[in-house]
Amino acid sequence: MKSRNEILKLTLSAMFLALTFVMPFLTGQIPQIGSMLCPMHIPVLLCGFFCGAPCGLAVGFVAPLLRSFVLGMPPMFPTAFCMAFELATYGFVAGYLHNKLPKKKVSVYVSLLCAMIIGRVVWGAVMFCCMGLDTSKFGFGAFLGGAVLNAVPGIVVQIVLIPILVIALEKLVNRNE
Repeated sequence: MKSRNEILKLTLSAMFLALTFVMPFLTGQIPQIGSMLCPMHIPVLLCGFFCGAPCGLAVGFVAPLLRSFVLGMPPMFPTAFCMAFELATYGFVAGYLHNKLPKKKVSVYVSLLCAMIIGRVVWGAVMFCCMGLDTSKFGFGAFLGGAVLNAVPGIVVQIVLIPILVIALEKLVNRNE
């Protein structure tokens, strides 16, 4: 039974990785829209919820780097590099907390919000390091703009969509067991 579960996690992780390649095409490859809607974040968060922390971390870290290498978007440095740490954090924290917290609807929201906040902080820290620890190149205003203000539409989509999907799919899985 454990082997079947591991194969399912691997298969789902591959599907979520594939979605990180496809979903940005929904934004029409317009970087401004993509940075606002954060389409790669959704499959990584879902991977964390459904496949667990290790798979969420792996898919989150690999997705932006692989997509940059294969398709040239997002640009490798600093964008894809910093996103790799951010998305790895998203996938890990969402999966870890979802596994540890009580199986209640509110726990899905807590896991999601913690993952989003911690992931954004990690992105800011990595971006700050990539900018040579120079606040004139990446200070608090740039962090606030990049991590929060520019991404409000994506944040709203994630807060609305992810819990609905997680709760509905878990209900479906539990009913079929």
